[in-house]
Parts: sequence; C-alpha cells; structure tokens
Amino acid sequence: MTAVAFDYTAPTTVDDALRALHAPGLTVTPLAGGQSLVPLLTRREIRPDVVVDLNGISALAGIDVGPDRVRIGAMTRLRDLEQHAELARALPVLASAAASVAHPHIRVRATLGGSLCHAAPAAALPAVAVALGADVVLRSVRGARSVPAARFASGAGTTVRARDEVLTEVTFPRIDGLAYEFSELCTRGSTGYPVVGVCLGLQVADGLVRTARVVVTGCGPVPARLPGVEAALAGRPVTGPHPELVASVAREAARGPGYEDQEYRAEVAGVLLLRALSARAGREGR
Repeated sequence: MTAVAFDYTAPTTVDDALRALHAPGLTVTPLAGGQSLVPLLTRREIRPDVVVDLNGISALAGIDVGPDRVRIGAMTRLRDLEQHAELARALPVLASAAASVAHPHIRVRATLGGSLCHAAPAAALPAVAVALGADVVLRSVRGARSVPAARFASGAGTTVRARDEVLTEVTFPRIDGLAYEFSELCTRGSTGYPVVGVCLGLQVADGLVRTARVVVTGCGPVPARLPGVEAALAGRPVTGPHPELVASVAREAARGPGYEDQEYRAEVAGVLLLRALSARAGREGR
C-alpha cells in the first residue's frame, strides 16, 4: 500500500512553516523525523492534503544547557540527545531514555518533538518529560503558548497541539538534589517496542527519601504520575527493601482506562519501580 496523493512543502524558516500550516479547509500535517508519520501515511491511516517538512528549519534544532533549565529544539534528533556530553551531566535520565529508543538507525532520524507529538502510550520520552516537569512550547500564526508536558498528551496518539501549531522547543527545569532513573520492559526483537516504563525521581538526604516523583507509562493512554506511591516513598530509606511497593504501584497504575492485560502491566510497573529504586540506591552508595 502507498500513501494517498498529497502536496508537499519544505519551508526553511519557522514563520514559513506556520503560514503553510495555517490553511483553512485543508488537512495539513507537519513532518519531523518521519519514523512514525511515514508508516501512518503508507498504511493510509492518515490522509493529509499537505505535508509540511520541518527538516530544513535549523532554528528548530539544538540543545542549550543553562544553569536553571535545559532548552531543546523540537527537531533535535534522539541520537544527539544520546551523545550530548553536557546534557548527560545535566539531565542524564533524558540522555539515557533517548538511547533506549529502538536502534541507532531510528534515533538518527527521530526527533524529540516528533516523539512527544506522536504520543505513544508506552513511549519513554513523554514519560520522562512529565517526570522532569518539562514545558512544551507551541507556535502558530496566532502566537506562542507553553503547555506543561503533563497536560500535552490528551489520549493515545493525541495531544493538545492545534492543527496549525508547531512544537518549537521543550524546556526542562534543573532541580538541585532531584535525581532520576528510568526503567522499562520492551518486546524482543531489533526494535524492542516499549510495553511498560517507570520514571522515578528522588531527592535523598541522610539515606532517606525526602521527595519522590513516579511516572508510569504503558498503563494507560497517557503517562501518569502516581501521587499515592510518591507519598508512600517519602521518609523511607532509599536502600529498601520495598516489596510492598509493587502492590501499591499495581493498585494505583490499574485505575482508569487501561488494557485487557492491565493487571499484568500494573504489576510490571511495580517491579520496574523496584529496579529503579535499586539503581538509585546503588548510585547513592558510591
């Protein structure tokens, strides 16, 4: 099967892209890395009138590591996130999560903005963005707006991005003392599609958890924080053991709309949390 016929344009500036996307009466789709969009086109799951290729807009790519926050252009490739030395020191979980996506041939084309806009329920980067408290910047001919990553995905494969908006950048705050781990279960094979993931953020003092952030992915249509589990972790020794947390995660992750194998996914999320805790305890003990 091949895609239906569509018009194609490749702007070189953000303003030109915004004008191309603002086409009343037409279905216009932006193209980033294409690793998710192109298969949808070829299977005719989407049938746009126009495809706007963003790959020629250099202003949409780049990594700026500042003292208080990290700004990443939406067209930055996952391979660049994986290999950026400053980013690995500032937000190591973001670099490692990017490195966990598929294989290098995918990561050299796939982009941060494309991953967030595709909004796959089990994807690593949307979950990490939520856990880190990131903000997503959107622009259109009407102006710009910032949306918390926690509210960007509105469902499986859907976001709050308007049809004529471009995701231009993502900003990640740097919070002293809060360190993160990401753990996931993937299918076997060369691509290793993610099934369930957990992003854990901990602030530890004197061996005790002071603050915790727990985000699960693959247990519902969007990444979800588990406030009950976060509260249960506060005040505990980071070294554990914490076997009861598996049941706690399973109960909270199983709420709301889910899958036929929701009970299994929720239990896996609990096991992944223990793995993330163990990894963090090992780093604290160094």
